[in-house]
Amino acid sequence: MSETESGRNLKLGLILPTWTTTTLRWSEVLDIAREAVAVGFDSLWATDHLLLPSTNAELRERAGGAVRAEAVAEPEGYMEVFTVLTAIAAEIPDVQIGTLVACTGYRNPVLLAKIAETLDEVSGGRFILGLGAGDSAGEYETLGLPPDHPVGRFEEALQVVRGLLRDGEIDFQGTYHRAREVKLIPRGPRPAGPPLLIGTLNPRPRMRRLVARYADIWNGWLGYTNASAEAAAEQWALIEQACLEHGRDPSTLARTTAVRVAIPGSGYVPAPGEWPLQGSPQEMAEVLRGHAKLGVSEVQVALTMGGVEGVRAFAPVIEALRS
Repeated sequence: MSETESGRNLKLGLILPTWTTTTLRWSEVLDIAREAVAVGFDSLWATDHLLLPSTNAELRERAGGAVRAEAVAEPEGYMEVFTVLTAIAAEIPDVQIGTLVACTGYRNPVLLAKIAETLDEVSGGRFILGLGAGDSAGEYETLGLPPDHPVGRFEEALQVVRGLLRDGEIDFQGTYHRAREVKLIPRGPRPAGPPLLIGTLNPRPRMRRLVARYADIWNGWLGYTNASAEAAAEQWALIEQACLEHGRDPSTLARTTAVRVAIPGSGYVPAPGEWPLQGSPQEMAEVLRGHAKLGVSEVQVALTMGGVEGVRAFAPVIEALRS
């Protein structure tokens, strides 16, 4: 595949800005989604938080971007992810939609599987269920959710969700979750349900094993840390090795990455050690081609400039990538 072809074949997804410290209207999100499709984005994604508290001493990395909590004056609220995506599925035909990522700690796993199957039906088989263990201890505390054993809880939730979506039924008894003779009725448009994506950032061995065992799609969240193809290659190498260690052919696992884009004019200035996707449209397109050369099939982007203006500002990058 030539360098140009790799850029043309790479899909691009937009992470919708569904968070705010003040007010946000559905009409604004829908306008952004429609503009994204108009300028050439292939998919639309939404993140899964409920309320990020205003006080948290550590740097928080998440799909919406990097936030230093000491700089956040007010709690940050989010539109509910599945409600947003269901509305988009009904309003915008053809475009792929997905969660990046839904936290398995916020919902009973049987309910999560039911929601995913229903959304896949509403969208006509356009939904990707991205899952993660959650990345905000402060949010767990605020919501009164158990923060202990996050990976153990995540693995059991994966077993329940995947079992129900793949087989349509499950009888499961675990340490943290149980599902007694549950059947998924009615089934959605795909016999095995929507594909499962698992998102990671510098995953430890247990999380790598879960990706190798359960995921259809891997997502490497690079965020502000380093959006380069070299950083993506380092993250993929961890997952590839895990696949080999656990008896899976790495070629059966689809690869995606997610980056933060510093839009010129947005006022964002990278801090020391932060390397978002930035530069001219041609320079950003070249970085994205580097991801494609690694076998990455899609890159999701979060833009530092909100509203339709940010989407339009990124349009020249899409044009440069496709040319």
